[in-house]
Amino acid sequence: MKRVLIAEDEDAIRAFIVINLKRAGYDVIEASDGATALELYEACDGDVDVAVLDVMMPETDGLTVCRELRKMSNSIGIIMLTAKAQEVDKVTGLMMGADDYMTKPFSPTELVARVDAVYRRVAMSRSDALKSSDEIVLGEFKLNLRQRLLSKKGKNIELTQVEFQLVEYFFTHPGEALSRTDILTKVWGPEYFGEEKIVDVNIRRLRMKVETDPSSPEHLITIWGVGYKWQE
Repeated sequence: MKRVLIAEDEDAIRAFIVINLKRAGYDVIEASDGATALELYEACDGDVDVAVLDVMMPETDGLTVCRELRKMSNSIGIIMLTAKAQEVDKVTGLMMGADDYMTKPFSPTELVARVDAVYRRVAMSRSDALKSSDEIVLGEFKLNLRQRLLSKKGKNIELTQVEFQLVEYFFTHPGEALSRTDILTKVWGPEYFGEEKIVDVNIRRLRMKVETDPSSPEHLITIWGVGYKWQE
C-alpha cells in the first residue's frame, strides 16, 4: 500500500491534495497541523512512504515536523510546500532532510508527479536493500548496499535515502565529474522538473556528514562549470 501523510492547515488546499492523491492510488492520512501529523505518524508505527508538509502551519510548523520525522526515519520521503516568497524556507527544509519542495500554487499533475518520484525512490531503496549484498570501499569509506549503510573509519554515518543514492552514484563513478543534470536525472529521476539547485543543497548537506571540514571538502569536490566528483 502506498501511504502518504499530508500536513496542511488550509482546508481547501488539503482537500485538493487529498483528493488528487487518492485518485492516483495513494492511501492518504491527513492532518491540519504539525502536532497532529506527528501523532498520526507514530500511531501507524511509521508505516508511511511519503510526507507532504506545509512550511507555514501554526504552532508546530512544517520545518519542525520535517526535522522530527527525519529523526525517526531515514527512509521516509519528505516534500515541503512553500509559498513563492519563502526561498529561505526551501533551503532550510532541504538542509533538515526534506527530499523535495513544491511552490504554491501547483497543478494536480505536478503534485502527483512529485509524490510519485519520491515514492519510487523510497520503494527502490527498500527493494535494493533486500536484493543487494555488495560493498564498495573507497579509502576510509565503506558503502554497504544491502544494509544501505555508509561508514567512515568504521563509524556509521546516517543518511537519508536521497543522500544514500547520491553517495551510491558517486561511489560507482569515483573520480568522474558528474554534472548537476546527470545527478538530478539519476537521483531524482528523468521526470523531475524542479530546479537544479536542489542538487547543490543536498551536496552541502552530505558534505556536513562525510567531510572533516565541510567548508574545505577533500572528497566531495566541486568541479566549477560542471558539477561534482568524488575523489579518494
